Amino acid sequence: MQDVVMSLKTKYRLINNVKLLTIVAGVFFFLSAGLVSAFDLKDTNGKTHRLADLKGKWVVVNFWATWCAPCVKEIPDIAEFATEQAKRGDHVRVIGIAIDWEETDRRDVDAAKLKRVAKKFGHTYPLVLADESTEKTFGRIKGMPTTLVYSADGKLVYNKTGVVTKELLQRVIAGESIK
Repeated sequence: MQDVVMSLKTKYRLINNVKLLTIVAGVFFFLSAGLVSAFDLKDTNGKTHRLADLKGKWVVVNFWATWCAPCVKEIPDIAEFATEQAKRGDHVRVIGIAIDWEETDRRDVDAAKLKRVAKKFGHTYPLVLADESTEKTFGRIKGMPTTLVYSADGKLVYNKTGVVTKELLQRVIAGESIK
């Protein structure tokens, strides 16, 4: 009888271990597949951009800083890309996330100041001020500029630290695999 009880306990542990391994494998698959975590970003115009609302659209997220010369250099190209895509329909959304804004006690003042600076650089697409939730949502940004492109099904298909061009972004959303 004791052997039967031990055998049942062993089987129970084995089943629980298999369940746990299945859950871990699923989480690993989700993370390694590059699926974006849900995000809820409010831009400097007060508009909220939610991943759920962008289902079926390509999403380009560009991290930049005012002190970053390569960032400033790529902004007009990204703006032109965003404008051209908007004229073709609503299948691509571009969002810029500024990581270096002067933080005061009044976020509205900070946003207005950054909008003026960004406009001088040619920034015309939605502008978000990075905050403590940005890294939780997108992970640690390793350098500037960094551009992430998510396919219409929410999968991260492109991640580049360095300057991107309008042509490169067009190739990515056309489905070309680019290293």
